[in-house]
This record gives sequence, C-alpha cells and structure tokens, in this order.
Amino acid sequence: MVPRFLFKTVQSLVLQPLHRQLRGLTLGTRGMVIDGEDRVLLVRHTYAPGWMLPGGGVERGESAVAACSRELREEAGIIAAEEPRLFGLYHNGRQFPGDHVACFVLRRFSREDFKPNIEIAEARFFAAAALPEGTTPGTRRRIAEVIGGGAPAGEW
Repeated sequence: MVPRFLFKTVQSLVLQPLHRQLRGLTLGTRGMVIDGEDRVLLVRHTYAPGWMLPGGGVERGESAVAACSRELREEAGIIAAEEPRLFGLYHNGRQFPGDHVACFVLRRFSREDFKPNIEIAEARFFAAAALPEGTTPGTRRRIAEVIGGGAPAGEW
C-alpha cells in the first residue's frame, strides 16, 4: 500500500493539474485556524512557494467541512474541537479555470505534534499584522477579511 503522504505528493504534482484540465469545476478548502492570541496558522509546502492557509481538495463523497477538518489534521496536526465555520466561497480562476475554494474558520482546536514531512515543510502561527515574507496574496486577503471583519470577496 502506498503511504498517504506519498500519494498526496504525486497527486499534487502530477494528477491535480491533469484533473483540473479535464474537469469543468473543482472544489478545494482552506482552513483559517486562529489561536487564543489571534494568531493565524500558515503552512509552507515543499512543492509550492509561499506561506498559505492549510487545505486541499474535496474528495468524491466527502463534504467540504469534512475535507477541511481532514486537511487541517494531515497538514498541521490540528484537531477540530468544533465544526469549522464556512466564511466564504471563492472562485480561484487566476490559478485554475473552474476552481473554487471554500474558506473555513476554526477557533477551537487541539494540536498533535507536528513534524515536517514530504508535503509540508513548516506549519506555524503568525500574528495577522506580522505575516511572513512570501505569504500568498490570496492568503493575505482572506486574513484581512476575517480578522478585519470584512465581507468575503468573490475571487480568491
């Protein structure tokens, strides 16, 4: 049996671009985990530049909220103590035509020990006013909306 992390890496690098070209619509999730000090969890992937909110694709037969909870655990060891709350649904056409991202917010959680792996190089909390260099523009916009109390924009 192929380890899940290896399958996910191959899926991200090879299968995902092909899948996006063949399908008219794709759905992914991003989870904004906010700790008790109002810091936001960001991850840095091994295969893509920049810091971003943890997340990934919704699998066939899986709800978006279940996918968000699964991805948070897989990418950063976050275990939701409540159901993540949907903040907004975004079109991600700049990255891939037909791609949509459901952004969830989670404030109650616990965390397992996180160790860098083949997919995730780092997973750390940052103050919204002191995001690391390389934080992706879409991530910055989502954090500004949630922390600043703004309405979700239509585009990621």
